[in-house]
Amino acid sequence: MAASAKAYVGHPGSVWAGRMSSRLLTAPTVILVGIGTFLALFAVVPLLLMLWRSLQDPDGVFIGLANYATFFSQRTAVDVIANTVFVAVVSTVITVTVGLLFALALAQTCVRFKTFFRSIALLPLLTPSLLSAMALTQLFGSQGYLNAVMMGETIYGPIGIVTAMSIAHFPHVFIILSASISLSDARLYEAARALGTRPLRTFLTVTLPSMKYGLVSAAIASFTLCVTDFGIPKVIGGQYSMLATEIYKQVVGQQNFQIGSVISMLLLAPAALAFVLDRRVRRRQAAALTSKAVPFAPAPNPLRDRLALALCALVALVMLAMILVPGYASFIKFWPYNLELTLRNYEFHRFAGGGWDSYLNSLKLAFLTATVGGTMVFAGAYLCEKSPAPSWLRSLYQMLGMFPLAVPGLVLGLSYVFFLNDPDNPLEILYGTMAVLVISTIVHYYTVSHLTAVTALRQLDNEFELVSDSLKVSRLRTFFVVTLPLCLPAVLDIWIYLFLSGMTTVSAAVFLYSHQTVVASITVINMDDAGEYAAAAAMAMVIVATCIVARCLHLLATRGLARRAQAWKAR
Repeated sequence: MAASAKAYVGHPGSVWAGRMSSRLLTAPTVILVGIGTFLALFAVVPLLLMLWRSLQDPDGVFIGLANYATFFSQRTAVDVIANTVFVAVVSTVITVTVGLLFALALAQTCVRFKTFFRSIALLPLLTPSLLSAMALTQLFGSQGYLNAVMMGETIYGPIGIVTAMSIAHFPHVFIILSASISLSDARLYEAARALGTRPLRTFLTVTLPSMKYGLVSAAIASFTLCVTDFGIPKVIGGQYSMLATEIYKQVVGQQNFQIGSVISMLLLAPAALAFVLDRRVRRRQAAALTSKAVPFAPAPNPLRDRLALALCALVALVMLAMILVPGYASFIKFWPYNLELTLRNYEFHRFAGGGWDSYLNSLKLAFLTATVGGTMVFAGAYLCEKSPAPSWLRSLYQMLGMFPLAVPGLVLGLSYVFFLNDPDNPLEILYGTMAVLVISTIVHYYTVSHLTAVTALRQLDNEFELVSDSLKVSRLRTFFVVTLPLCLPAVLDIWIYLFLSGMTTVSAAVFLYSHQTVVASITVINMDDAGEYAAAAAMAMVIVATCIVARCLHLLATRGLARRAQAWKAR
């Protein structure tokens, strides 16, 4: 028996199993498995449960596709879907067109104040998306400053939704298009000039083909954001129903969780399709790059540069108006009857919604999301890229890290209701707590942060770890002495991205907050619903001010810490 045991131990299969178990029991692998389990538990499992709920009746009995048939048999089903697609398509066309012209004006003209215009164009990233809707109601609503411009039309409906979405989603489109235009090869433009090609033909045959993948990615991003946006149609949509607001009506208004889950699965479909298309486009875009490209430097052209300046000034004016108008409204006693200035609107305890406690909750949510989420994201990305974990485990983690990008926040929040609001689930204790808000926010914005960390880590040669192994220096020390300082700018970018997202998030939190954990962005919606527009604008401006201060502190910290941690770059 001893001989047989000895023979078994020496069997190649047992040797392989021993090596595999030793690799799986290392600390880096265990941590990577833990983070991957977190993503699977809070990103994949809730969605599977929601899918299962859409196939059940209120008593939990499996009924197949009956709920789907019930929804599509309703008169409003086709209208809701058509409204959503119409708004998304129109807003995408407007946003991509204006974003393309604005990006071209900054990249291929000699317009002045480029840094100023670029900064102003990115301002909506520091505000809740619904702020643009609030500004439009203040300008063009029934009692708005410019109501006469509407000529009898109403801003509450598709006009207001399309306009607000085009403004709120403009920065996302501009960033993508700006990055694609920066890859323009000057040699192609020199050849066009040498051949006497007209500017329009040069634009159609050189500029557009070189950035076609960027245009597709921008259109996909804009369409997805429009389909899944909840705050804007909630504030300015009026009676114009869309999928995102219909979910809220079914779940909160009618307590119809089955139909709510059906609509959520429908809302998940275009987001998932857009995710797949965007991944394919990005792969083809990367393959089209060349190392021999020459950066493009525009030559002065007075007429073109004046037109570009006019366009940039118009875009900047609109972006500033989306902040200045609500800011002004927050100091008015009672529009339009009493225009005296007052600070009463900032005394939030006078109004429904949550008061200053909701703002403190937002600060807590943002800080915990940025700190805990940033640590988790960078640790997971580092272990995925640099650890000796099995390749299949790293590939699985990479897939889990990309999964949240295809899940709208509203769908994620509702899936948590099904997942956590279950007496048989030991995680039920999280429901209604700050912890679940932090978890949902981390998961919702995980992919962008993960890609940022992976991009920074892939710029570092693997020889750093190999040299530390040969010198018998622990990889933990190498991480803190070499890797982390080199990646510090990316780490700070991840932190501020998660912080700003935590301050402005609406969609997932709308289903998960409790009376004790209501956050400022939800308070804005509640105040707006109660008709307290000035107070809602005041709370929104507090969020904006906080995000701007945080962004400024981030810039200072990036400059100061990077100077110390990356002193080796100085000559």
